[in-house]
Amino acid sequence: MFSTKSHSSIDSIPHNTHPFHLVDISPWPILISFALLSGALTLVNWLTLGEMSSNIVINSIILINLVSIIILWFRDVVREAKAGYHTKKVQDGLMLGFLIFLITEVLLFFSFFWCLGHSALNPTIEIVTWPPLGVNSINYLSLPLLNSVLLLSGGWIATWAHHSFFLGNKTNTLIGLIIAVILTIIFVYVQYLEYSYSEFTIADSVYGSSFFILTGTHGIHVMAAVIFLCVATYRIFTDSVTSEHALNLDFALIYYHLVDVVWLVVFLVVYFWGG
Repeated sequence: MFSTKSHSSIDSIPHNTHPFHLVDISPWPILISFALLSGALTLVNWLTLGEMSSNIVINSIILINLVSIIILWFRDVVREAKAGYHTKKVQDGLMLGFLIFLITEVLLFFSFFWCLGHSALNPTIEIVTWPPLGVNSINYLSLPLLNSVLLLSGGWIATWAHHSFFLGNKTNTLIGLIIAVILTIIFVYVQYLEYSYSEFTIADSVYGSSFFILTGTHGIHVMAAVIFLCVATYRIFTDSVTSEHALNLDFALIYYHLVDVVWLVVFLVVYFWGG
């Protein structure tokens, strides 16, 4: 058993007459904007000019810069939470912002599904059929089915860990999160194997392009879900999360379930119907 009492409250902050948090000036929003712009320009340069235009040193600097800014920004957010600035009103606002972010993620995947559906239902005269002639699609009963079991199992176990946390069982929470992380990492590895043994590439007509951009973007989101779960596991292990302020764990679980749902649609549309 472990304590579920809050570390601090807004009552400990003097001169506050409202439940909202007026944030201090922060350099992180503008810095992460430049970091993301640098990454986007590098990606466009690689996609248009090819691998020879890519510089591993510059790419590494951009990646390290981006990760560093994210870590420092979230460090400040955690400090604000521990200082008692995250009242119930503030937590509701953070949750609303996160849900709006998830809506943008849904719209992103919707655009990819729209591209796939349009190409499959209205093939050009060059494509004729779907999948196009000469493209051997991946059997949905092979690695995709295995990945479905892995990801859905991880989501179920992560939900069990979430419930265990609010029941005050730290051991079950940590065990559940660790198992979910392991299953998700195996999912990413199986996706890598699928790409390795695939008989078509991203350059094989609109089918290859839509397949890899859709499954690849989902894979990136799966990696983000792993990071979410790892951070939540570490913070629970160090007793940095309480039942009164568990947004980190809530965000991780909601994000993971979004990845779950998107994968179900990917499996049904891309592998089962589209294949």
